[in-house]
Amino acid sequence: MGSLIIQDIFIYPIKSLGGIRLEKASVEERGFSFDRRWMLVDEDGVFVSQRTFPKLALLQVKLSSKGLSVFPKNEPNHSILIPFDQESKESVKVVVWDDSMAAKLVDSSFDHWFSEFLGKKVRLVKMPESTHRLVSPKYAVKGESVSFADGMPYLLIGQESLNDLNQRLEEPVSMDRFRPNLVFSGGEPFQEDSFKKLKIGTVDFQVVKPCARCVLITVDQGTGIKGKEPLQTLSSYRTQGNKVLFGQNMVALGEGVVKLGDEIRLIE
Repeated sequence: MGSLIIQDIFIYPIKSLGGIRLEKASVEERGFSFDRRWMLVDEDGVFVSQRTFPKLALLQVKLSSKGLSVFPKNEPNHSILIPFDQESKESVKVVVWDDSMAAKLVDSSFDHWFSEFLGKKVRLVKMPESTHRLVSPKYAVKGESVSFADGMPYLLIGQESLNDLNQRLEEPVSMDRFRPNLVFSGGEPFQEDSFKKLKIGTVDFQVVKPCARCVLITVDQGTGIKGKEPLQTLSSYRTQGNKVLFGQNMVALGEGVVKLGDEIRLIE
C-alpha cells in the first residue's frame, strides 16, 4: 500500500456557496478556520442551501486580507466584501436541520445583495465564538462543537473513491460536488471507509461516521444546474440502509495546521 497524501484542502466560508482551495488550514474544534462560519437564512431563520437553490453554486467566495469577497462566477467584477469582524449586536435564532442556535446578523446591505441574486428574501448571519452548537452526542468524542456545517466539522474523501465513481458515469463529475474538507491521493477506492483514528501533520482526527449524500451532489458547481447524477449511480452500489454513503466525517482531537502534501498516518 502506497502513502496516503493530502492533495486538496477546502473551506466553504459561507454555507452552500463556492469553496476555496487552500495550501494549508488551521484546525479548530468546529472545523477549519473560516469554514462555514457564515450562512444565508430565510425569513424564519432556516438555512438555505443548494438543495432548494442550486443557483448558490454560482457564487464564489475568496479570502482577502480584509474579509470575504463574494461574486457570481460569471461576473467577477460584481463583488461584495464582507469584513471578517463585521456583525451587528443583534442576535437571531437560526436553524440548521434539527439544531437551533444563536447567530449574529451581519449587515442589511449584504442581505439585499444576496436576496437580489436569489430572487428570495434572505439574510446573512455569522456564528459568533459564543455559540456552541454541539456535534450529536452519538458521534462526538469529547463533546465537540461544530460550525454551520450539516452536522460534522470535517469531511475526508479519497481521490480514488471519486475515480471509481467516475469510471461508472457517462460524464465524470468533479470533487467539488461532494464538498470535502480534505482529499487524499493514493490507496484504494473507499479505503477511507476503514479509517478510525488518524494523524495528518501534527493533528489527530477521529473518523466518526460515513457521510450520507443527498441531492446536493446532483448540482453542477459550474452551471448551477441540477441533474440525476452522480446520485443515481452512487446509490446503485453505495447504499446502506436508506443512505447513500460517500466520504467520512471526522472530528479533530486537537488543534494545529494541516498542509498540502501531509501524509495521513493511520493510528488504528
